[in-house]
Amino acid sequence: MTEAKSNGPARQADGKGRGRARSNRRDRDQSRHDAKPGLQARIAATRLLGAVVDGKASLDGLLDREHGNPHFLALSESDRGLVRAILLTALRHLTVIDAIIDGLTEKPLPAGARSLRHLLAIAIAQILHLDVADHAAVDLAVSQADADPRNRRFASLVNAVLRRLIRERDTLPARVADATDPFPAWFMERLRCAYDAATVAAIAEALKVPAPLDLTVREDAAGWAERLGGTVLPTGTVRIAPGGPPVSDLPGFDEGAWWVQDAAAAIPARLFGSLAGKRVADLCAAPGGKTAQLILAGGDVVAFDQSASRLKRLEGNLARLGLSADTRKDRAEKVSDEAGFDAVLLDAPCSSTGTVRRHPDVVWTKSAEDITKLARVQRSLVDHAVTLVRSGGALVFSNCSLDPEEGEEMISNFLADHPEWTISPVSPELLPGLEGAITARGEVRTHPAMLAADIPQIGGMDGFYAVILIHR
Repeated sequence: MTEAKSNGPARQADGKGRGRARSNRRDRDQSRHDAKPGLQARIAATRLLGAVVDGKASLDGLLDREHGNPHFLALSESDRGLVRAILLTALRHLTVIDAIIDGLTEKPLPAGARSLRHLLAIAIAQILHLDVADHAAVDLAVSQADADPRNRRFASLVNAVLRRLIRERDTLPARVADATDPFPAWFMERLRCAYDAATVAAIAEALKVPAPLDLTVREDAAGWAERLGGTVLPTGTVRIAPGGPPVSDLPGFDEGAWWVQDAAAAIPARLFGSLAGKRVADLCAAPGGKTAQLILAGGDVVAFDQSASRLKRLEGNLARLGLSADTRKDRAEKVSDEAGFDAVLLDAPCSSTGTVRRHPDVVWTKSAEDITKLARVQRSLVDHAVTLVRSGGALVFSNCSLDPEEGEEMISNFLADHPEWTISPVSPELLPGLEGAITARGEVRTHPAMLAADIPQIGGMDGFYAVILIHR
């Protein structure tokens, strides 16, 4: 007994020593992993992919330069750019990437192993779609798994899956893509209900390609296109291929010669024509591209937005352009103005499914239920907006959704309940090169496969719906 007692402390000390040694070894391993160039960027990308897919977080919010995800903000500027590129690519191809993961694993991944799946997705996006060396993508993915207690036991699996993908990259991805819808089931189902098979296929293909940079210029579109190395679209928008310098570094930015605005987003404000001498309301105005168009068309513009921060951003954008408007913080459904307006623009909040080229997270954060809810919101906004229109005036309603429930169907329901209002058909002369975007009853319906080009990177446009409503 006495001997046993005397040995006890020695055994305890020995156990504590071994524990400290293991802890120190883990700390050294962690430090070694953390110091590996590019690893923290991949860890951040994996976290943010999970936040979008599992947490339904907006990618723009996560990548915001001031209020974004802390793991993203902690990175260097170059690593932030890498994370952004990886995430946009992974989200754009995620259904196929997920199917590739399933095809490369003999047993399904554990249901709770979401972090492992996102880790593999980030690595596969680099191997298949980005200019990252295969060995670097594999090495960093294995190191990332090894550094994460949840995934450490899967490090060899990560290595095996990615190396097999590299061996079979000439056949496997194409075979999987042929058998897999390019986007989540809910989104594909909505497209197939709204468009014919050929159009659905064309839209899906267009959405796989990053969007070009579109600019609305104050004047001399041809001159600015030449100076910026772009082209002038039939609608007057100047288009620049993606991948150039930051927007703020381009000629003309500081002097306010132009602003960034997709070719489709520039359409609604143009539908009013000249606004000289007219009082105009922009009900959901921020960030201000359409407000600027209304001002340049001659309107006396009152710009409303419910967010103080967004309204401040609008005011800053207008100041850069050398323009001004009466800006007011108010909710669109609460706006009250006894004088009324000759023209009212309601670019309403929507599902944003028309902007998937630029925001591929949309199909992962929205759902069919969201579309129905948003269509109800839009209807209430239209019901109020028409009360602000003076006799003889017009309301232009628009949004960046591809879904008729948020466009044609909602407007049909409004007209059925308000027979005193009717559609003023859009003249084809207003949309040169986009005459096919005008519907049978005179609305505008664009989709990403329109304005096709020989080089996909300089073709396409956002999906938009717009209509002019007037009192009979």
